[in-house]
Amino acid sequence: MSDTATHPHERKVYYPSQQAVQSARISGMDAYRALCAEAEGDYTGFWARMARENLQWQQPFTHALDDSQAPFYKWFDDGWLNVSFNCLDVHVQAGKGDKTAIVFETDDGAVTRVSYAELLDRVGRFANALKSLGVNKGDRVVIYMPMSIEGVVAMQACARIGATHSVVFGGFSAQSLRDRIEDAGAVLVITADEQRRGGKSLPLKAIVDEALALGGCDTIRHVVVYQRTGGNVAFTAPRDLWMHELSAAHSPDCPPVWVEAEHPLFLLYTSGSTGKPKGVQHSSAGYLLWAKLTMLWTFDIRPDDLFWCTADIGWVTGHSYIAYGPLACGATEIMFEGVPTFPDAGRFWKMIEQHKVTIFYTAPTAIRSLIKAAETNPAVHPRNYKLDSLRILGTVGEPINPAAWEWYYEHIGGGRCPIVDTWWQTETGGHMITPLPGATPMVPGSCTLPLPGITAEVVDETGHDVPWGTGGILVIKKPWPAMIRNIWGDPERFKKSYYPEELGGYYLAGDGAIRDANDGYFTITGRIDDVLNVSGHRMGTMEIESALVSHPLVAEAAVVGRPDDITGEAICAFVVLKRPRPEGEEALKIAAELRNHVGVEIGPIAKPKDIRFGDNLPKTRSGKIMRRLLRSLAKGEAVTQDTSTLENPAILDQLGKTH
Repeated sequence: MSDTATHPHERKVYYPSQQAVQSARISGMDAYRALCAEAEGDYTGFWARMARENLQWQQPFTHALDDSQAPFYKWFDDGWLNVSFNCLDVHVQAGKGDKTAIVFETDDGAVTRVSYAELLDRVGRFANALKSLGVNKGDRVVIYMPMSIEGVVAMQACARIGATHSVVFGGFSAQSLRDRIEDAGAVLVITADEQRRGGKSLPLKAIVDEALALGGCDTIRHVVVYQRTGGNVAFTAPRDLWMHELSAAHSPDCPPVWVEAEHPLFLLYTSGSTGKPKGVQHSSAGYLLWAKLTMLWTFDIRPDDLFWCTADIGWVTGHSYIAYGPLACGATEIMFEGVPTFPDAGRFWKMIEQHKVTIFYTAPTAIRSLIKAAETNPAVHPRNYKLDSLRILGTVGEPINPAAWEWYYEHIGGGRCPIVDTWWQTETGGHMITPLPGATPMVPGSCTLPLPGITAEVVDETGHDVPWGTGGILVIKKPWPAMIRNIWGDPERFKKSYYPEELGGYYLAGDGAIRDANDGYFTITGRIDDVLNVSGHRMGTMEIESALVSHPLVAEAAVVGRPDDITGEAICAFVVLKRPRPEGEEALKIAAELRNHVGVEIGPIAKPKDIRFGDNLPKTRSGKIMRRLLRSLAKGEAVTQDTSTLENPAILDQLGKTH
């Protein structure tokens, strides 16, 4: 059901169905406002109630928030618990051990199911194996694994014994892996012989060997290897050990190690403006509470749901919405080893049909690429698949442009599934601003309103609120339980990056945003460093990208700035069309058409000065656009960044040509 209003062109509003409202855990806007009012009236009391009702504590906490050393906040810090116990034992002890926890589908389509009791057994065996190797509470363990049940087992086993894990995405280079091992001071690496993606075997153990050979990893005592493909790998005795042999030698009975609420559950490295990765440190209790609550609120998870988050466990989305959140709720979830385009671009839709997925959570990048595939190859169009099991759709990783939102809503959700367009970050631990499926009217391109207990606002450079309808800097005004606790080993960088003095104690998200003048809905306008200043006009790259993608020829677009002698900054657009890449006069003609289109959509000042066409955008194998690389191309600089995670290096030459 939709309604339209002018904003500033045609602003569409989609309302949840009556059925969605009536059956939802947070049912209607009144229920949402009541929770927000409770949090506003007694902030720490609200979070204390949530923590007591949603987590099992070995030693209950007596106070919710310690802000005496702000911005190094502590939540529930005199309480003790265990994350793995809250994800596994609680369900087995409640008589739900036979329930399927994970449905795992390999790259070639083989399906394995593991129950909660079986998962607890495997986690217990591997946790005992880690202890036998001398891994203790507080030790750091690097996990460099493919998408697999074993990857989740490794994460949960670390949590079970109080070790702090740091998962590194399996597409990172040896140098990147080495840097993360060294910074974390890890004592052990868990990896696999190889991973399978898109019908190919890709090395992991060999990259670990290369990383350790680079030096600086003297803290590593062992490398534990999951045998995925059986490919030949070099073994260095006694350092290297097989995961299956280790696990088989140990008992499944591993009592959980109880840890303080603030005990570091994991480190996850994210890119920083300096180029040196930042080890984002998350707590145990606060993080798990928010992972569980957002499963309950944002996804309205139910006992009979089949939840599928397509992210990789190497990213925070895979932590919160694969390894921890669904299991904390006792849900059944899909894990997928492969890519959405193998053996063809109908893979996602075929899996939804086959498994009867009810909640589907993926990235706008994936959606846009599948739109292009469906329009060029009708055989993989979603209309050829039975998708009526779906009841909720979600997006993650970046703002979704309205055109892709509309396609997702109509072609995947059949015009009946709410879309939760979630804004959050590695640092926030879980969703912060998002529609609720049984409450929030949806506006394509807007992440709508903050979750209860989250005090988001848009401010200027001095930390003062800006009027609704005016762009500014997105901040979170109050601490929340799942927030980043520190940058590993660098508290000064933590304060400077996230709590700069000029903002007066607010958390700096690093994103620009605008609130709608009428309903206060948030729209993310892009990273602060992706806000372009052209002739004194501030424009978010996301706004220009959305304008380009709204043109019927365009499948994907990424916009960056480059220095310009006249305007200060010029707009450079990298565009993927829904048809073969044009060249020569044809490219010039289409570029002119796209410039005029942006001029109509936003205004002449927003017209890109450069438009470059490619078969794809430069992305990591996880689908993340490498914007720093685009900035180098826009400036005409030689590409010096690490391109080892780039999916298709050949497109760099294509994107170097200006039209």
